[in-house]
Amino acid sequence: MLLTGTQDGEVTKQVTKEVTEVTSQATEEVNKLFQYINDNIPNIIAFGVKVLLALLVFIIGSKLIKLVRKIVRTSLERSTVDKGVEQFLDSVIKVVLYAILIFSIGAKFGVDTTSVAALLASGGVAIGLALQGTLSNFAGGVLILLLKPFVVGDYIIEDSQKNEGTVKEIQLFYTKLSTIDNKIIVIPNGTLSNTSLTNVTTSNMRRLDLNIGISYDSDLKRAKEIIMNLLENDASILKDQDRLVVVDQLADSAVMLSARSWVKTEEYWTTRWRLLEQIKLSMDENGIEIPYQHMTVQMKAEQKSIN
Repeated sequence: MLLTGTQDGEVTKQVTKEVTEVTSQATEEVNKLFQYINDNIPNIIAFGVKVLLALLVFIIGSKLIKLVRKIVRTSLERSTVDKGVEQFLDSVIKVVLYAILIFSIGAKFGVDTTSVAALLASGGVAIGLALQGTLSNFAGGVLILLLKPFVVGDYIIEDSQKNEGTVKEIQLFYTKLSTIDNKIIVIPNGTLSNTSLTNVTTSNMRRLDLNIGISYDSDLKRAKEIIMNLLENDASILKDQDRLVVVDQLADSAVMLSARSWVKTEEYWTTRWRLLEQIKLSMDENGIEIPYQHMTVQMKAEQKSIN
């Protein structure tokens, strides 16, 4: 389709008109923006100053919070306060002071503190319902520090899941255990405060129980004598405590001997491992069999008479 000269000129005018209108609108919007900025320069500057002051206050406040925490930790370390109490109080102080700092900075920005307090109060119920587990852990941490079923450095066994290890930290919501193989177990304080647990290191000594099975054909008296001699000669066995070796059970394939003695708590595992090895070697040297589970099958040949 070909356009005549008149039609071509009209199209050009229409395009030029539209471009002019768009340019005019854009220029108008830019002018409004510059006018707004020009009219509100004092407010913008004031807002920028507030932001800078807020950042400065936050940095200074963070430094002061660290200083306060350091002073409190130093004071607690010099006193006889338990290590777990020290860690717990440090966590509480950190959370509370940072909350106050942020609340104060918000107030400087013109936030109505009364409204914020009302909002926090009204939202407290909802937050409490949503964070029941967390609040339970917090309450559990408080109970642990007050009742002291264990302290930092104790070796405990949590009975519900059988987690065990040395208590390394008692924090605001969780307690950290270090296992024998240096793994870290994190257990909620609510769990530890609501379930039974075993504190192995409450006493400075621990009973060592060893169960050894010997075959029915082996010399029972000789086996008891070997085990008792090992207990008598081991340096870690406490000689002022009772030591005994008894027949504990007549099992299906072995006579079960039970050896009981006492050791210092910190020497329990090393003594246990050492004695088990020595018992095995001594039994082998004296020809006393330590049986393993096996099955003996006897077959009788049928005799057929031949007529």
